[in-house]
Amino acid sequence: MKLKWRSVSMNHKNVLLIKLISAILITFFAFRLFILHSSEFSPIFASVTGKFEARLLPPDVLVPENEDLIPQDIEVEKCNLFAGKWIPDSLGPIYTNNSCGSLIDGHQDCITNGRPDSDFLYWKWKPHDCLLPRFDPLRFLQLMRHKSWAFIGDSISRNHVESLLCMLSTVEVPVEVYHDKEYKSKRWHFPLHNLTISNIWSPFLVQAAIFEDSNGVSTALVQLHLDKLDETWTSLMPSLDYAIISTGKWFLKSAIYHENAKPVGCHNCQEKPHLEELGFDYAYNATLRNVMDFLAGEGNSKGTIFFRTSTPDHFQNGEWHSGGTCKQTEPASDDEVEIKNVHKILKDIEIGQFKRAVREKTGQGYGNLKLLDFTGMLLTRPDGHPGAYRQFRPFDKDKNAKVQNDCLHWCLPGPFDYLNDVILETIVNG
Repeated sequence: MKLKWRSVSMNHKNVLLIKLISAILITFFAFRLFILHSSEFSPIFASVTGKFEARLLPPDVLVPENEDLIPQDIEVEKCNLFAGKWIPDSLGPIYTNNSCGSLIDGHQDCITNGRPDSDFLYWKWKPHDCLLPRFDPLRFLQLMRHKSWAFIGDSISRNHVESLLCMLSTVEVPVEVYHDKEYKSKRWHFPLHNLTISNIWSPFLVQAAIFEDSNGVSTALVQLHLDKLDETWTSLMPSLDYAIISTGKWFLKSAIYHENAKPVGCHNCQEKPHLEELGFDYAYNATLRNVMDFLAGEGNSKGTIFFRTSTPDHFQNGEWHSGGTCKQTEPASDDEVEIKNVHKILKDIEIGQFKRAVREKTGQGYGNLKLLDFTGMLLTRPDGHPGAYRQFRPFDKDKNAKVQNDCLHWCLPGPFDYLNDVILETIVNG
């Protein structure tokens, strides 16, 4: 009996040993097979949110690039916010004509004036080589607490300040605290943040005698003193923390030029044959030389000064007073538009005088003078102008009515709002 029991016990142990070895072999081959099939997967990573995720390696097929992301091989440090393209944006503007109608000049209130299309509102600016955060009005107001701003220049500057005010009004509504007799220069205050924003009317930036009505119709030649800066804005510079200065298209007007208190020439002044035709580029060069020297000069300002390049118009088949129109309803590609010669001349002078001033004033306090080169960014937005809708519902009475088109200023809301995205990013990250 004992021998038989011992034999049974030995058999039972052999069976257990065989089962154990078999289990080990099965486990080994199963694990190897799993490794081979799972080689398509990378390890599991912990995300910054604390969640765990398995990341797939890039597939063999090409996946369309996410238009709103920066390519992996781009160095963000070399970011150029002014080079990019317009991409579709389903979110659209952060304000509406209803929420900000009281701050928008009637001529740029396109939707209220009856513009029938709205697709132009659903595009945003995407730099080629960097991310551009959306404008954050609360962050701007917090950064600018106890600060003073001024937009100095012509009606495009007014267009710009109204855009910024509308975006900020989604957080705090500004209070108008000043306007001049003609309502061309204004000042607003944000009491909760003690922020002051001004619009200073100085279309030439130098002293000028102007004789024209609100529609731009002149009764006499402009008298322009190229060597005398307009004290309307220069007197304010020591008190400003930030300023955006611009000019441009006003220099195309017929004018007599003065230097050293004497007439030295003119532009488009056939009725003054004794004066030399110098051309608008002469006046623009002389003016911007004096402006840039002042801005870069030590002690003339305390804050950050931006010079904005002139913005292009998109008149077709004529100009402002000769039946020009702009009927586009979506952005143009780079190969669909070409900068007009006059705009190229203006921009070349602007860039040239800015670089000259920076070069000559090296080490003399020019560091707060910065350039905002928005010309190219806006060149591809022929759809952003009021066109016929600078007037209120111009075709209600006559669908074939001939109306004044505005292909120079910008609808609000509209593409001009994205200048503020770039400006805030420039302030925050240099």
